[in-house]
Amino acid sequence: MSRKVAIVGIGQTRHTGRRPYQNDGELIYDAVDLAMKDAQLTRKDLETVIIGNMDLFEGHYLNDAMLTDYAGSTGKSGFKMNTGGTVGTMEVVTAWYNIASGNCDTALVIGWEKHDEGPVTSAITTIYDPAYMRNFGVGALSGLAIMSIDYMMRSGCPIEIGALVRSYMSENASRNPNAHMREKFTPEQVLNARMVLYPLTLLMICPTSLGACALILASEEKARKITKKPIWIKDHVTVHAGEGGGLMDSVDGRKNSEIVAGTTILKRNHITRPLEEMQFIEMYDPNPFFHPGFLEDFQLCPEGEGWKLIEKGLTNREGAFPISPSGGVLCTNAIGDSGLVRVAEAALQLRGDAGEHQITRKVKQGLASGFGGSNWTDLFLLTNESSW
Repeated sequence: MSRKVAIVGIGQTRHTGRRPYQNDGELIYDAVDLAMKDAQLTRKDLETVIIGNMDLFEGHYLNDAMLTDYAGSTGKSGFKMNTGGTVGTMEVVTAWYNIASGNCDTALVIGWEKHDEGPVTSAITTIYDPAYMRNFGVGALSGLAIMSIDYMMRSGCPIEIGALVRSYMSENASRNPNAHMREKFTPEQVLNARMVLYPLTLLMICPTSLGACALILASEEKARKITKKPIWIKDHVTVHAGEGGGLMDSVDGRKNSEIVAGTTILKRNHITRPLEEMQFIEMYDPNPFFHPGFLEDFQLCPEGEGWKLIEKGLTNREGAFPISPSGGVLCTNAIGDSGLVRVAEAALQLRGDAGEHQITRKVKQGLASGFGGSNWTDLFLLTNESSW
């Protein structure tokens, strides 16, 4: 597939905890309208629509069929993605394949979640086997706590690093008008918050947010006509790794999906000094221990060194390699768009349009990641340079 694909339009609603005055369709329409205005396109200019959300989480069966008028998909080809935490990033992957293959020249991608109406934790709990796992599972939190403990034990990372990461993210989110939790917290406040499931205090757990995000992707020929600031999807990789969670050992020795994804992206793009050749990552980070763990697993730094780089300030917004300058999933988690927002925010950084949470140094290329159940990882390499 030789055709280049670019992000040419970005739309994102403000994320909140409740929005009873707005239904799913109206929420989606707002994000789509913003993306269309950003690209200065009409719905007639779009050839296909990729929409994603988890039917199980929301309790809506085939909800894409109910939302065609709001999404602008009536009479158009399209796909419905339904993969869990990676649904947003898999939508971008699907759009990329449609355009890169020549199937179409433009695609609208939509992700959303309305957590104030869907019992997501109850739904996730039912995934566990009822005979031997369900009594011990408390939604996604059980796995996230196990992953955190696993990383701390392997690396010697102290719990204080988790509090420092959450403090960094609160500073970033306070600058992002679309973030859900924008209140600033000190590391001491994070540590002293109520312990929910060790080592995760209440402030180390991502919120249940609602919001929507939309992207418009286009082929190279179309992109150059649409915008003067296309953001190119230079590479991407999708890796599945069975039932194990990220940051956890697999049978053949930590061959988890993040390691495979990171190794593949770096090797294919001849990146040997990742913290210098790339400037940031928008990470799918539902708890703060993902920051050091994924730095290592994505092969961005040696094993056991991730938390030390965070301690030195390398990953804050003014550091040499910022993680999630938007505030990340830690501060905004409408699951249906969480992965899509990572790609959108990375594109905004590369366009120089991130506003108050713009990285303070010049950026040329960066990463965006998606993560979900069964250790499913999507990793994107994005650039604003058209000469790659």
